[in-house]
Amino acid sequence: MRVTWSRMIWPFAVLVLAAAVTACGSTETATPCPPSPTCPPSRTPEAEDLAVEVPFLELWSRSGHADETAEAFRHWDEDDPAEVPTGCAKCHSASGYKDFLGMDGSEAGVVDRAAAIDTVIDCTVCHNVAVTEMTSVTFPSGLEVTGLGDEARCYQCHQGRASTASVQEAIEEAGVGVDTVSEGLGFVNIHYYAAAASRLGTQVQGGYQYEGKAYDSKFAHVQAFDTCFGCHDSHSLEIKLDACGACHPGVDGMDDLKHVRLQGSTEDYDGDGDVEEGVYYEIEALQETLLGAIQTYAADVVGTPIVYNSAAYPYFFIDTNEDGQADEGEISYGNQYASWTPRLLKAAYNYQTSIKDPGGYAHGGKYHIELLYDSIEDLDGGLVAGLTRTDVGHFDGSSETFRHWDGDGAVPGSCAKCHSASGLPTYLAEGANVSEPITNGFECRTCHDAVPGYTLPAVAEVTFPSGESVSFGEEAASNLCLQCHQGRESTVSVRSATAGFEPDAVSERLSFLNVHYFAAGATAFGTEAKGAYEYEGRSYAGKFAHDESFNECTECHDPHGLNVVVEACRVCHDGVASEEDLPAIRETAIDFDGDGNVEEGIAGEIETLHDTLYSAIQAYAADVAEPLVYDGHAYPYFFVDSDGDGEIDSDEANYGNRYTTWTPRLLKAAYNYQYATKDTGAYTHNAEYILQVLYDSLADLGADTADMVRPTSE
Repeated sequence: MRVTWSRMIWPFAVLVLAAAVTACGSTETATPCPPSPTCPPSRTPEAEDLAVEVPFLELWSRSGHADETAEAFRHWDEDDPAEVPTGCAKCHSASGYKDFLGMDGSEAGVVDRAAAIDTVIDCTVCHNVAVTEMTSVTFPSGLEVTGLGDEARCYQCHQGRASTASVQEAIEEAGVGVDTVSEGLGFVNIHYYAAAASRLGTQVQGGYQYEGKAYDSKFAHVQAFDTCFGCHDSHSLEIKLDACGACHPGVDGMDDLKHVRLQGSTEDYDGDGDVEEGVYYEIEALQETLLGAIQTYAADVVGTPIVYNSAAYPYFFIDTNEDGQADEGEISYGNQYASWTPRLLKAAYNYQTSIKDPGGYAHGGKYHIELLYDSIEDLDGGLVAGLTRTDVGHFDGSSETFRHWDGDGAVPGSCAKCHSASGLPTYLAEGANVSEPITNGFECRTCHDAVPGYTLPAVAEVTFPSGESVSFGEEAASNLCLQCHQGRESTVSVRSATAGFEPDAVSERLSFLNVHYFAAGATAFGTEAKGAYEYEGRSYAGKFAHDESFNECTECHDPHGLNVVVEACRVCHDGVASEEDLPAIRETAIDFDGDGNVEEGIAGEIETLHDTLYSAIQAYAADVAEPLVYDGHAYPYFFVDSDGDGEIDSDEANYGNRYTTWTPRLLKAAYNYQYATKDTGAYTHNAEYILQVLYDSLADLGADTADMVRPTSE
């Protein structure tokens, strides 16, 4: 610490002496210092005057930032000249970082000259005016993260040195096929400890993100521990283990962190059957699978075996003896692997990315899982059988449900309640929807009003789009589910939109009304919520009364995994071994769909009516307006059947070809068709209600319902 200490103290001592000289005049003049109550008599400074107490010195001195013997600061000692080059100085010297900030009078945002060796990351690097004013950071991908606080100073160095963009640029410059070896390709290295890249995910694209795939964004921890400083001591860099234990029981040491697994991480990512192990071990197993796939591809496709060593640059070497191990004689720069194909380079880059952030499982574990999975799949699609890439819906940060607004910067108020982590608590607290930050799915705070403690906010009843209010009971936890699983339209809105129009008259003023996805709550409450379109003069079933012990959302579904608790189902329903068996359940011998089969599950009865309704919709549209086709995955779902073949073609499913020649009768039937489509569990949420609205839609279109049976609602 001798060199570091003197370099830290001397700038402070100079400042003290300079201030004294300025106040009292030059020490070289013969003019005595005039008497002043605030200016002491001039004297020669003694050694004790230079003593400065540096806050947090002991903590800082045991951090990696202070380790003057580390390779991070000693790497250039034998160079000629012995200096830290401009490409490295920002993060490997104090003067280089300040040069980057423009504190030396040079241009900010670049390092203009090489830096001296023998410096570390000292107090002046992170404690200066320029760094406290820094609110944004640009990453190697060229993507900028704005609105940052103190952790901006961490992001500048812990961001890596490569990205999707740099890997893709190298591949494009090589200009070869995906499996063609190119001498122009070399390994692209992300560099060390790219924790910010792990944490921010697709927001900065630090990993290689495969085209056509979606990825998690910033990993949001609980609010008090959602920054670098929240989890790490800002001087020692040590993790605040005592704080971890509040939410993660059993965390007493660093290794205990590897066993942490969030309640939303319910999937078996590595396919080993263990969904209780920590995410660290899920990632570790995927890393092993990927390295094996890399080695198999290199040997079988490229023809040059490969091995890896994380401690020796450039990390990948030729496996000269083909034993699959990185032997001492193989780990040398002269034996570096040089037979790169674009496919191999992408996978190797992602493997290295996951290895070089040893805390990646905590910084952005799901992002790393996605990168590893996609790399394995790209090398050999057969290897992902049994693996899992994403989480269940509420926690699937890569899904369109949460990624839809990435280009907008925020989730708008009309969507935020159900498509952001903070939207629901804001709505419950304020009674209004406002725009919210984009998130990776739900968090603990979304449904729990205290963490730890995990209590639920009290919701006595929930108002649906129809204006009707329903409830599972004043204290029921499932009322929280109803806040989002209610749809966005109803009998009321469809009736309002079609009022005043002749039933079979086409109008440009009519457009499709979409109930939205998974309106399970509306289905469960039937006519009490009026989620589907209910035809005038007809009566409809109310809330589906299941067994008293399984009459709420959270009694049938695991609240975190969302899976159906099939163990409970089989008590009353023989033959139910898994969720796949649920559609076979039926409790009546009535042949609702008229196909003569009373052994099929009630889901089969609904499916037949649903398919028949689509045919009736198409027949009516072709006869009254123009041919129509449906695509449940492409907004706004109904399109013009331009070639009249009755099938949705790739060139038809686009917004410009959306169906616009609606009549009130067609709109009502199409709404109910979409409603039944978008509640995939409607057969169990309230089969009677769904059968009624499908039957009535068919009847209103004039379809033949002679052999069908409409359930009674008495």
